[in-house]
Amino acid sequence: MRIIIAGAGGVGSHLAKMLCNENHDIVLIDTDEEKLRQIGSMYDLMTIHGSATSISLLRDANIQKSDLFIAVTETEETNMTAAILGKQLGARKTIARIDNPEYMNFHNKEMITSLGIDYMIYPEMIAANEIVGLLHQTGMADLVDFSGGKLSMYVIKLEENAPIVGKTLIESTPTNGQLDFRAVAITRDTETIIPRGSDRFHVNDHVYVITSQTGLEELLKYSGKVQYEIHNIMILGGSRIGSRTARLLGKHHNVKLIEIDREKAYKLSNVLDNTLVINGDGSNMDLLASEGIAKMDAFIAVTGNSETNILSCTLAGQMGVRKTIAEVENIDYIKLAENMGIETIINKKLITAGRIFRFTNTYDVSSIRCLTGTKAEVMEFIVKPNAKVTKGALKDISFPKDAIIGGLVRGKSTIIARGPTEIRPSDKVVVFALPSAISKIPKYFN
Repeated sequence: MRIIIAGAGGVGSHLAKMLCNENHDIVLIDTDEEKLRQIGSMYDLMTIHGSATSISLLRDANIQKSDLFIAVTETEETNMTAAILGKQLGARKTIARIDNPEYMNFHNKEMITSLGIDYMIYPEMIAANEIVGLLHQTGMADLVDFSGGKLSMYVIKLEENAPIVGKTLIESTPTNGQLDFRAVAITRDTETIIPRGSDRFHVNDHVYVITSQTGLEELLKYSGKVQYEIHNIMILGGSRIGSRTARLLGKHHNVKLIEIDREKAYKLSNVLDNTLVINGDGSNMDLLASEGIAKMDAFIAVTGNSETNILSCTLAGQMGVRKTIAEVENIDYIKLAENMGIETIINKKLITAGRIFRFTNTYDVSSIRCLTGTKAEVMEFIVKPNAKVTKGALKDISFPKDAIIGGLVRGKSTIIARGPTEIRPSDKVVVFALPSAISKIPKYFN
């Protein structure tokens, strides 16, 4: 595919890196020449210096021959204008990053689509929804749903009390081999591995597990996790993620939001009806203590500063908060944050890139997710008739070693994949893949 990306910021540059590995023809546009120089020196793509709202520049980029135009600059107006111009100039499909929830209203979306924007993506809304979902599944570090929640991938950090710690995969499996979940990957330090029978679970491993709702209770037992109720929540940062999360949670939970900027705190207090907004410095432990952080069930740090979010979540954990969630936009800090005991990391770049990435696939993939803390991806494929994956049991089809099928949805049924499992056309199949295997997988499903 020929893909033009407007914006070499966090989302745009990460997308460019991902797409270059997929052998697409990539053009990256930005007004910052230094950003373009750095990315251009590392990846095989064309860079163009200038504004994506320039008609002449878009024509120079051969917009009329592009299969996909992605506008992800830091400015909503630039993105919308660029996407509309791109469509008018011949781009087959356009995507614009926005930051106004009003545009996501069903009737407004129809109007905007008619202008030439095929798809809008709102990173802060996606991140807030992810946070809310994670609070409904306590004990989990991350959660990805497939087929409307019929299958899910949970990420669990193993503590010393986990029954499977010290055991191999084979030793952790009942003698009849029947479990309603499947471990598809383990992240240990900076390495991600596809586990085989002899691989042993260690303390602090992040284990990626595919399961259905019926297998969740069994999964919690094996991992030593306990579900608990979330009632009291403290949010640090009145950012778009923070305010939207407070709006979603405030109806059913006791929510306090701390914002350091007095004017912003005042505005938030007027629009967040079910949230107590406090003007103060969230890095001040005396303030947090006086506001009852020790009584909180969850602490969510979503300021614009990754370091502040990491440190405040670490302190919250030390003061007894069971669930901590930190927004960490600096990818280099993600592993550091996990090692410091923060249970869940949110990264807008990875979430947004994953949502956009599925539009770049020439194969039939209904969902794709770039995972925080690893370069791996988890995807849901819809199996085509006569696809290679349907030609025998999974143990017999020579599936790539750096990938694993976790489970599948067949009609109303969910099936956890095992060696004898046979895939059929129209099945929705969840696959976990390391970077070395991603390009090999589509041929098994088409």
